[in-house]
Amino acid sequence: MERSKDVAAVKRVFGEPIQQGDVIVVPVARIAQGGGGGQGTKAGEKGEEGGGSGGGFGFSAAPAGVYVIKDGDAQWRPAIDVNRIVIGGQIVAVVLLLTLRTIFKKRGRKR
Repeated sequence: MERSKDVAAVKRVFGEPIQQGDVIVVPVARIAQGGGGGQGTKAGEKGEEGGGSGGGFGFSAAPAGVYVIKDGDAQWRPAIDVNRIVIGGQIVAVVLLLTLRTIFKKRGRKR
């Protein structure tokens, strides 16, 4: 558990600033972490011993964007996740096709 604190440190969210001329770029990541554990000991009816244990920890990080600092002015530039855009478009297309199919089925029954 002590090591998990380091995983979510500020240095993991904000990367090292990159300076190019008079422009400073600070990369930012979106992080998530979680953990859990369990234990169980229930003896059976015939005297069998029960048992059990468990634990786990997870961590994920994804780019969120960058802060661009120029002439004392900071601007946020979000990272664009093309995969989410494509999946969102596919979901909209499927819903549209299912809706059109339902409309055409109802029109066909009326005739």
